[in-house]
Formats: sequence, structure tokens, C-alpha cells
Amino acid sequence: MTDTNLASLSGADLREMFRAASRWLELNKEQVNAINVFPVPDGDTGTNMHLTMRSTMEETDRRQDSEAGAVLAAMSHGALMGARGNSGVILSQIVRGLALAVEGVAVLDAKALAAGLQQGSDTAYKAVTQPTEGTILTVIRDVASAAGDNSNGDVVALMAAVVDAARDSVARTPDLLPVLAEAGVVDAGGQGLFVLLEGMLRHLRGEAIEGEAAAADGSLEKEFLSVVEQHHQAEESPYGYCTEVLIEGQALSVDDLRERVLAMGDSVLVVGDESLLRIHVHTDDPGGLLALGTDAGSLVQVKVDNIRRQAERFVELHQKRDEAAASLSVPESQISFIAVASGEGLAALFRDFGCSQVVSGGPTMNPSTRDILTAIESCPTDEVLVLPNDKNIIMAARQAAEAAQKNVVVVPSRSVPQGIMALLAVNPEEGLDENARAMEDALTDVCTIEITTAVRSTEIGGVAVEKGQTIAVVDDELKVASSSPQEALDTALDALTGESTSLITLYYGAGTTDEQAQATADHLRERYAGHEVEVAAGGQPHYLYIVSLE
Repeated sequence: MTDTNLASLSGADLREMFRAASRWLELNKEQVNAINVFPVPDGDTGTNMHLTMRSTMEETDRRQDSEAGAVLAAMSHGALMGARGNSGVILSQIVRGLALAVEGVAVLDAKALAAGLQQGSDTAYKAVTQPTEGTILTVIRDVASAAGDNSNGDVVALMAAVVDAARDSVARTPDLLPVLAEAGVVDAGGQGLFVLLEGMLRHLRGEAIEGEAAAADGSLEKEFLSVVEQHHQAEESPYGYCTEVLIEGQALSVDDLRERVLAMGDSVLVVGDESLLRIHVHTDDPGGLLALGTDAGSLVQVKVDNIRRQAERFVELHQKRDEAAASLSVPESQISFIAVASGEGLAALFRDFGCSQVVSGGPTMNPSTRDILTAIESCPTDEVLVLPNDKNIIMAARQAAEAAQKNVVVVPSRSVPQGIMALLAVNPEEGLDENARAMEDALTDVCTIEITTAVRSTEIGGVAVEKGQTIAVVDDELKVASSSPQEALDTALDALTGESTSLITLYYGAGTTDEQAQATADHLRERYAGHEVEVAAGGQPHYLYIVSLE
């Protein structure tokens, strides 16, 4: 499209403008990921927004409506179902507001577009319980204001003003949010929105969206799964972990990655193309493959199975809680429980504690609204309780609950230990609302420590971090940067343990061996002699340990 004095947009025009925006974000999503404030491997804002836009476009392409209002209605549904993470949910609400403002409209002129952006801003703000300025919310509000001031001209002039406003607003986000200023970055969600708007303007001006990534061939999955099955039917591997990752990126080198993976173990498969690769390997170092994946691109999916212990996983876990766990066998006529977890061990744990559905997801792999809604619909009861177990999944869970045809309550658990503690508070004799209140009250009875590796250098809350250091995150706040996992964990626990705490539980991740975890547990038993220490294989990516302190 090259008309620089475009009076209005048809449904087809809108579809292609959004497609260009989605492609532009895809090309720039790693830059958005890289400016996440937190130095842990959850830099996924760009990926979440891109996946949300992908779902948006899939829905409108499926319907092929001709009127602008109908196209935006389809986009709104696609965005709602595909929303991932807080940024994706907020983006879906912006699209929803656009659609609501122009319902029934055949073509979109500058005034209608300005009205849509204003309602998009209003809808996004209403979706957030406690709106924070200096985020994507501020940027869409400034964008809507600029659109209103420039709605008397043509669409291209309005979009040019909108892009300028978005750029300036993003640049000001550190002035509004101290944690951004401290880390020396702008807001990632706001930057993602700017990239989308810039992509739209480039399309309207006829500028090329350079280097468009090829769509993933659906045969990739079929080919991969078929060959994996053959490998698993072959002779038993001498390695301990069956590890699979799906990587998105730009100019991924299949040959280079295959050569590096071959050095990690056996049963190696590397299939795909330069934009999407799936890798399978049997290895003793699954963490090495995860690190390789994050170096090459973005991890979209991760699966780690303990080959040797899969059948007996968690037999000894939480022996002293058997009675409490058994009490969660709530009759089917009452309540179903859903948990979000990443790692086969953690998924098995939540099933042991009574969850009928476990949705795969966590840091960098936030499930979509559709994923959670599908789990809700699969539950055998009309009353459902959902545990997101991650602060970035709560909004998508609530959006799924609103879309469901069942009575659904989201208990806002922000970590795996909080989710487990909430399940321990369930009383099978009580109803949905009573259990929801008890579960939410129980969230404060546990402290969560997450041990991982910093992916960028920064300073947050007075804690200076160098890329590659081990860090301890306590209840979502960076507290320790250290040279080793043990030192980071000790420092965090030293500040938290006392007369009011008695139980430390280690859930060790895919990057930690059984021997390392047991050695850590033995060390903690000696250092914190007044505490009981339990250990279990969680299999989670990214975090060497997730630690529960009660």
C-alpha cells in the first residue's frame, strides 16, 4: 500500500496492515525480549506479544471477513484466545477495544480509528486491577491521545502521529517507573506496542518489511514426532534425560546447532528451518541444551523427562503430607483443580495433589488464554479453581475464566510453592467460594526462592548483577547475586529462616543432576539443623532450584 493520503481502511486493508505489524514484531521480538527489567530468563515480552499477534491473524485469516468491523471482531477473538503473558493479555484488550468501537463499520476512517484507539486504551486499563504507569498502558494512553488530536486528516497522517507519540512515550517510561531507570531500559511491553504501530505505518507508506520469516511448515511436527517415536523404541540410552526444545529465531543454523547438540548425548534430532527448530537429545546435561537454545533464539517449548526415574518419580515426595494430599480427592460432583507448571516432575506433583488438569507453562513459556480455557472445558465439573503459579499468567487465567461457560475462580498464586500451599488448604466439605478464600489466604504461608542464572548485567533494588552470575529471587524480588548456586541459596535462606520456619523443600530443575540436588539438601540439613529438608525432581527449565520455605 503506497497511498500517502489514504482516507479509510477496508477490511482487507486492515488485515494486511495488521499482518505487516505482526511480521515487523516477529523480526524485532528479540530486541523487545532483551530489555525486560528482570535479569532472570523470563525475557519473553516480545515473544508473548508475537504469539498473541499470530493467533490474532490466524483467526481473521480463517474468517476472511470483508468489513472493517467484522475483521477487527475476528482479530479480537483471536487475540483473546491466543493471549500469552501480561503483555499479550493487555494487547488483546487493546484489540478488543478497537473492535468494540467500530462494531458494524464497513470502512475505518481516521475518526473511527482514533475512537477505536481510545476505547482500546480504556479497555486495557480496565483489565488491570492495579494499573502501573511507565508500562504499555501509558503508551497506549498517549497513543490514543495523539490519535484524537490528529483525527481530522487521513489515516496515514494519523498513524504517523501515533508512531511518534508511541516512540516518545516509550522513551519516557523510565521517568515513570524507577525500576526501569535503575536498570537502564525502557518498558518492554511499550516497546513492543511501538514496534507493532511502526510496522503498520511502514506498510501504509509502502515501505518493505525486510526479511519476513517463512511460516513454519506443519510437517515439521509430524516429521519430528515420528522420528522421536522410533528413537524411543530403540535400544535404551545410557544418558539420563530425554530433552526436547522448540526454538524460534532468525537465521538459525541447523548444521551448527546439530553439531553442538551431537556433543551432548545421543538420539540427536535437529529438524526445521532458520526460523523454527525442534531439537531432541538424550543427555546428562539438559541445562546445556536449554542454554544453547536461549543463545540461539527464544525457547518456545521445553520438555525434559528423567529416563531412569520416570516411573518412580515422587514416590518418596512429601511423605509426611500424604494424608493432606489424599484429602484433595474432591468428588467429581464438586470442584476440579487446574495448575500451570513447567517440568514433568512438577506436573506430576500437582496431579498427586488433586489437579485434574496441568497446563504446561511458566517463565518464557506462558500458556495462552485458549490453553487455559481448553483445560477448564476438559474438567469433569462445572466448578473449577485455577492456579496460575506465575505472576505473568494470572491475567490470562482470569481472561480464560471470564470466557468459560463454567463457574471458575482464579486463585492468584505467583509461584509453584504458593500453588502447592493453596492446594493443602482445600477442604472437600466446603464449596467453591469457601475453598477459593482459604486457598488465597494460604498463599502468604510460604516463601518462594528461585535460583537461576542472570542473562544480563543490571542493578535492581540495590543488587548489582553481572551476566552469568547465580541469582536468588525471593517472592519475585531480586535479593542475591553470587558466584555459585549454593552461596546464593545460603544467603537467601540466612535472611529468611528463623523460629517461625521449619520446612525447606527443594524442587530441582532440568539443569541440576540428582547428585547435585542431594548434595545441596545434605548441606542444608547441616547448615539449618532445626529445619526439615525435602528434595524432589521438578524438571523445570531455567531455575536450578525452586525452594519452598514454610
